[in-house]
Amino acid sequence: MRIITGKFKKANLFAVPGKTARPTTDYIKEVIFSVISSCSGKNILDLYAGSGSLGFEALSRNAVFVDFVDFSDKSIKTMKRNIEKLKCTSECKIHRKKVSAFINSCEKKFDVIFMDPPYNKDLVNPTIEKIIINELLTENGCIVIEHSPREELQEEWKDVTVYNKNYGSSVVTVLAKNKPADD
Repeated sequence: MRIITGKFKKANLFAVPGKTARPTTDYIKEVIFSVISSCSGKNILDLYAGSGSLGFEALSRNAVFVDFVDFSDKSIKTMKRNIEKLKCTSECKIHRKKVSAFINSCEKKFDVIFMDPPYNKDLVNPTIEKIIINELLTENGCIVIEHSPREELQEEWKDVTVYNKNYGSSVVTVLAKNKPADD
């Protein structure tokens, strides 16, 4: 697992040990970052962060700040190791909290929210709903979701879906607060 491009390009990241974490592949990362185009100057939230791979990729691409949220001790330790390796302590913060508790208490707004919840645990739709209810997105913000093909998004999110594609064992979906008009 490595950083694809930017100031940390080719840096190898530590992976969460064990069989429970499912790292985002380089290919899926390429897809995600080609869809959102730029992270420059943006505030990022990485939910169910795991190793922090998506957030660190965003930092490498000039994001202003990343808030990482995960509850797993293994994930927290791995992210701390990756922060030390990349020397980016001042550009990010780790929150050891359950995602729902973090969202309910968060007063910050984000330009991009990554979420890669454990597959097939029915976390996708409830997490999106909490993000919307708690108004965590900036005016032009988006939510980038990596999820199982078995977990379909609720019909109500279809109107704000700007990207949705199945890549075999993963689906990448991007929801935009203000979906651009079709030309």
